[in-house]
Amino acid sequence: MDQLSAMRVFVRVVETGNFTRAAAALDMPKTTVTNMVQGLEQHLRTTLLNRTTRRVMVTTDGALYYERAQQILSEIDELDGSMSNSQAQPSGRLRVEMAGAFADLLVLPNLCDFHNRFPQIRLDIGVGDRLVDYIAENVDCALRAGTPTDQSLIARKVGELAMNAYAAPNYIQKFGEPQHPRDLEQDHFSVGYLNATSGRVMSAEFQNSQEKIEISPRYLVSVNDARSYVNAAIAGLGVVQSPRFMVRDAVARGELVEVLQDWHCESLALYIVYPQTRHLSNKVRVFVDWLARLVHNLRVSDQH
Repeated sequence: MDQLSAMRVFVRVVETGNFTRAAAALDMPKTTVTNMVQGLEQHLRTTLLNRTTRRVMVTTDGALYYERAQQILSEIDELDGSMSNSQAQPSGRLRVEMAGAFADLLVLPNLCDFHNRFPQIRLDIGVGDRLVDYIAENVDCALRAGTPTDQSLIARKVGELAMNAYAAPNYIQKFGEPQHPRDLEQDHFSVGYLNATSGRVMSAEFQNSQEKIEISPRYLVSVNDARSYVNAAIAGLGVVQSPRFMVRDAVARGELVEVLQDWHCESLALYIVYPQTRHLSNKVRVFVDWLARLVHNLRVSDQH
């Protein structure tokens, strides 16, 4: 049995949902596809797929094997590509994790440009600001805000985003406008943002021409998602520090206004992180470069 070929056939059956569509996609007889999967199951001594007259369902062992097989095949394709001068046209599946706000407001609106540049890359975007098991989940890389602290990951900075402090008009009407960052520890409230690693509410930094301070703001509510963070501010639940691009529309609608304008918030650094066990593949490299240009253009537009 050609295990590598059988592995490719199995992956295609899982992705298409049945043997007939897999056979058509692979341009081979259905009986051949069926026999190869059966041979793979016999070799592994386990059932990978449960068959019915209408559909194919993946078993628990099959799901585990599919994830690892997909990772192995992707790495083989990447290796073959690097040996055959395909750096100009990287291809394959690219699995990226990122927070919902970055997906909705930064990446997805510009993804047609990425596809036009690299039409052979298929992006799978996992949305959420959570801890990721890169190997088990077959994740190639993640877009993360703030300087990474996990020493097991390699991090490449893709840019910085300007930050400001904002509050809703109804919050200001009720509590007044904060005049100093220390007010957020005493007479005012912030919206807390939970760090995915520590599970604690993040501190806030402000600076002016004379001093730089870090505060632990008090809060009525804390969240672990950037979109919820901004929406909580719009609801009048407290002051937030946010990249300008995330609140631009809310400010234009009058739902948020800038506060503490005499103080500067530290820019938000963005990083692409990936595990040390994986080399920086061509498809990850072009995505990082594209994202860096995107962040640069966004920062330039914020300055005008």
